[in-house]
Amino acid sequence: MTTDSSSTNRAPAEGISTFKGQDRALRADRLGTGGLLLSVLAATAPLMVVAGVMPTTFAVMGIVGQPLLFVVLGTVLVLFSLGYAEMSRHVHNAGAFYAYISRGLGGTAGAGAALVALVAYNSLQVGIYGIFGFEVSGLFATYADLEVAWWIPALAAALAVGVLGWLKIDVNAKVLGVLLVIEVLLVVVFDIAAVADPGKEGLSLHAFNPDTLTGAGVGTALCFCIAAFLGFEQAPVYAEETSRPHVLVPRVMFLAVAGVAVFFAVSSWALTVATGPATIVATSQEQSAGLLFFLTEDRLGSTFTDVLHVLFVTGMFAAMLSFHNVVARYAFAMGREGLLPAAFGRTTGSSGAPGTGSLLQTGIAVVLVLTFALTDDKPTGDPTAPVLHLFTWGGNIGALGVIVLMAIASLSVVVFFVRRGAAGAQAWRLVTSAVAGIALVVIAVYTVKDFDVLVGTGPDSALRWILPGVIGLALVIGLAQGAILRTRAPETHARIGLGNEAFQLEKEAERTP
Repeated sequence: MTTDSSSTNRAPAEGISTFKGQDRALRADRLGTGGLLLSVLAATAPLMVVAGVMPTTFAVMGIVGQPLLFVVLGTVLVLFSLGYAEMSRHVHNAGAFYAYISRGLGGTAGAGAALVALVAYNSLQVGIYGIFGFEVSGLFATYADLEVAWWIPALAAALAVGVLGWLKIDVNAKVLGVLLVIEVLLVVVFDIAAVADPGKEGLSLHAFNPDTLTGAGVGTALCFCIAAFLGFEQAPVYAEETSRPHVLVPRVMFLAVAGVAVFFAVSSWALTVATGPATIVATSQEQSAGLLFFLTEDRLGSTFTDVLHVLFVTGMFAAMLSFHNVVARYAFAMGREGLLPAAFGRTTGSSGAPGTGSLLQTGIAVVLVLTFALTDDKPTGDPTAPVLHLFTWGGNIGALGVIVLMAIASLSVVVFFVRRGAAGAQAWRLVTSAVAGIALVVIAVYTVKDFDVLVGTGPDSALRWILPGVIGLALVIGLAQGAILRTRAPETHARIGLGNEAFQLEKEAERTP
């Protein structure tokens, strides 16, 4: 990806057509530290990670040292956050990733990043509908003796999320934040129970031994585990909706990534303690996504396990809503800057929410759920396959997209501060950004290389290249759009990444005699 110096660190030039009107800006002062933190953490879906991602990583990759992987990834993402958070003090835009990339590498690169972000977060959000529908269908069968097709609760959730997308984000944060806190507390209760009643090997710290990370599967295990962190990087998306973005956004990012790293490291270690490090892989292969519930049933009883099942569903719903809000804001930012039709760049309703972007995301979700539903119950395949495909395909496409965006953003941070003449003052942040960027590139390479393992296809399947190719195609199309805009609509190209700043600068110019 080449840099575009003509549009780096730029302000609206004379004659550039910018936007006017309150419907072109998201409503400020809507989120404080608590609301922003809950909105960000909702996307991490902690119970979904502990009950789904962790057993899958143990079972598929056979690596006992998963707790240590969370420590390693937490360190890499803290290094990434140092530069990313500093960038957030200078750029406040609902299209965070692509805004940052456009400021450092130019508008053409920003256009490519914008489409990657839109595709990645849509994939993450829609993918969760598959596992959500599957789990809710199972709850109906278990507790109500009703057979409900997975796609019915999935579609119901898509419509509910779409409606909530029109409402104020702080209301959503309050409702789902309470459930999120309860969800975390119940996992902590399990962690304590596992420590109090360990398996045959006792309170072993073997899972933190570096020797457990030897083998060919470590790179792929990193791909599994990094997906658990997705969400912390969303804090800058809400910068326009806070009163002090230069303070709140960095604070929330560090709280989120540090808290998530510690929480997941301890919880994955608790799983190894409960089963014993020597048997965690075999037990995970036997129990699969039922591992956590199997362990809580034995230690904490059926009532606790039933509550955990319910919160598993509410946690997924919170994650779907969180990703939905991010997609809507990216669409809003892209519409405001000419990368999508102008209708997407206007807020709607009394809440000032990005309503058109919300409708777009809801429409995409409904179409994809229905598409996978049409392949359900086919005599030639497993009836659960469409559900698992929707979840694994969407989740891993989205994770790859975000990893790529973080790697490019790391480079953008370095270029941004060097071109501003701040390389000396920001030297240590530039070093950490470079180190994080290199680590993220390595993870991205492993993700593409082992995509067949991540999505459960054979090594000879065309899907191992087609699915990650979705992100590559989005990047190419976005770059092409940026190049075309630079040639044919330089005014539009010049404001890519400026967001509401262009509007504010124009208002100040109008007030100046």
